[in-house]
Amino acid sequence: MEIRPLEREKMVFENGAYGQRLLPWAALNAPFEGAWVTVPAHGATGAHSHHEYEIFIAVNGEAVVESGGERRAFRPGDIEFHKPGTEHRILNDGAEDFEMYAIWWDSDMTVKFAARHEESV
Repeated sequence: MEIRPLEREKMVFENGAYGQRLLPWAALNAPFEGAWVTVPAHGATGAHSHHEYEIFIAVNGEAVVESGGERRAFRPGDIEFHKPGTEHRILNDGAEDFEMYAIWWDSDMTVKFAARHEESV
């Protein structure tokens, strides 16, 4: 068994949130990357878009996710999906931090995953 711990004291603040990339991870061959993200109370991430597909999984606290100009409540257990090029952000107007896990992927990551998989078989 391998566990990659979340190290909150080493989380980096960028784009309005604290984060720690937990993937890629040498122990895990995956066709995606991921990060733990904390949006501070009364904070928001900067609106942005990118070429990857992405999902957000709400873990703790409550926030609002804005995607493609639409806003919706975002609570623990919710999953939100962004297509490439869709502008999105998280708004946390609450008094507590909001925590989520973000996972993203593109076709290049898939090709690299398949090559690594073939090498390990």
